[in-house]
Amino acid sequence: MELTSKQRAQLRGMASTLDTIVHVGKDGIGDNLVKQVDDALEARELIKGRVLENSMYTAREAAEELSVSARCEVVQVIGSKFVLYRQQSDKSKRKIELVRSGKKRI
Repeated sequence: MELTSKQRAQLRGMASTLDTIVHVGKDGIGDNLVKQVDDALEARELIKGRVLENSMYTAREAAEELSVSARCEVVQVIGSKFVLYRQQSDKSKRKIELVRSGKKRI
């Protein structure tokens, strides 16, 4: 699922109040971190992460790698922080209702 610019803006606004729950450090991105991100996305749908100074990754690299490993979308990368989103597969458990895309079909 590709996010539209309106959906990204909506998620960026929601993420501004979130606490950082994922930290990428000197150990990099391993199975444990991917599992942590996967579990957090399953529970919350939207999470904020941070790359520590002693990491060999930039925030963009970490976000991109985690997005592939955890099957999620990168919403935003600013400085050393990043925001990831994955829609809950079960419709009854969804916490975030995304705005519809503004594209008109002809």
